[in-house]
Amino acid sequence: MSTSDTEVIDDASGPDGAQLNRVLGPKLLLLFIVGDILGAGIYAVTGTMAAGVGGIVWLPFLLAFAVASLTALSYLELVTKYPQAAGAALYTHKAFGIHLVTFIVAFAVICSGITSASTSAVTLSQNFFGGMAVNGIWDEKVDGAAVTTVPDGVITLVALGFMVLLAAINLRGVGESVKFNVVLTVIEMAALAIVIGVGFYAMSKGSTGVGELVAFHDYQDKGMFMAVTVATSVAFFAMVGFEDSVNMVEETQNPEKIFPRTMLTGLGIAVVIYMLVAVSVVMVIPPGELKAIGDAEGRALLDVVSRGAPDFPIDRVFPFLACFAVANTALINMLMASRLLYGMARQRVLPSPLGKVLPGARTPWVGILFSTFLALVLLWYVSSDPDSNVVKNLSGTTALLLLCVFAVVNVACMILRNDPPAPGRHAFRSPGVTPLLAGLLCVFLVVVPGAERDAVQYQVAGGLLLVGLVLWVVTLVANKLDKAPTDEVSRDV
Repeated sequence: MSTSDTEVIDDASGPDGAQLNRVLGPKLLLLFIVGDILGAGIYAVTGTMAAGVGGIVWLPFLLAFAVASLTALSYLELVTKYPQAAGAALYTHKAFGIHLVTFIVAFAVICSGITSASTSAVTLSQNFFGGMAVNGIWDEKVDGAAVTTVPDGVITLVALGFMVLLAAINLRGVGESVKFNVVLTVIEMAALAIVIGVGFYAMSKGSTGVGELVAFHDYQDKGMFMAVTVATSVAFFAMVGFEDSVNMVEETQNPEKIFPRTMLTGLGIAVVIYMLVAVSVVMVIPPGELKAIGDAEGRALLDVVSRGAPDFPIDRVFPFLACFAVANTALINMLMASRLLYGMARQRVLPSPLGKVLPGARTPWVGILFSTFLALVLLWYVSSDPDSNVVKNLSGTTALLLLCVFAVVNVACMILRNDPPAPGRHAFRSPGVTPLLAGLLCVFLVVVPGAERDAVQYQVAGGLLLVGLVLWVVTLVANKLDKAPTDEVSRDV
């Protein structure tokens, strides 16, 4: 999963009037969307969901897919009407015209990228040490399974070190390409195919009956409705990423025709993979142990592979494939967070130093350092409580922020429904009142499970947005004191 909204601009061309090269056909766009959705999400949330609902862990994925698909219809209507690479911030600006609201939405997207990258960093660290344990390094046997002996503090330190490494890579500059994304997508799908294969292997042995797939276990005494609702809000973290594809619209051939079919197909492929992974978890992990798998956090799927195929060496390779998948997610999120900070600084809605570019590498070095600093503080704060489920709280905060953003986008779609597209453009139109329904469902997933979320999720989301508002006020005052126009700096970083 990644975040890549850019600054709000009404002109689709660059500052020199140049247009982006439209190189994406339906196949490359589909791989981009699938690769964007797949990633850290499935590794981070599956254990938490299984610990909440038991055998029907596939159901929250299906429900999250339904909400995501309805929201995707709103994005499709807006992206085909306004085919510019600016995403939620652009739609909010056009619908409401209130700069503060546009800023909050844009900064919420930045914050979701930072929390998502932090989730990936912890998940990577957990899988790395889990892989070392499986290979006989720093391990001990617990109920026949290899468990790492590395303290949680060391896992956190590695996650912090990984974020610093990402900053170094980001500072040097990363040449992103869709073809590289294709390679990463294949690796991500290969790792999940291992989990699915192990699940079907376990099913063939008949160790767990298929009837367990419809068995709800109320491990946390919430009742079925609340337990499934909470799990769905958690599962939403694994479904996000589709919205980032709208930022590729200026590089897509015939977007009005290609985007609707391709985005919905990508979501469909992702949910099928997720549901098969969920089935594999239930087939491998005994019903009485599903509750405990939540404690594995980001290592949940590694436990599935290790238990389901003890006679095969694939569990020695799987955790490192998982590391590669989540590392890619973290890198993309931090790349885009720093670029968003840069773009907003160039628009004079954030302090101008955030728009400084490193000579030679032409990377937004202040934005990179600032976003990395926020991520490091975030990781330290969430992991400072020894009883905290770090992955659950970070992924939950990401889902919370994006559900709020999606609610606003769905409302914007309804407001802009009567705004005609440009002459000669045939915009997609979502059926009936689906934007309203999608918006209500997003609000539902924010409000109804609200009391079940750990307080730290609200603290993190509120704290990050407060940082943004303080920066916005500082910039507002600075702009009033300094009426001189800013120097034009190339946006091509």
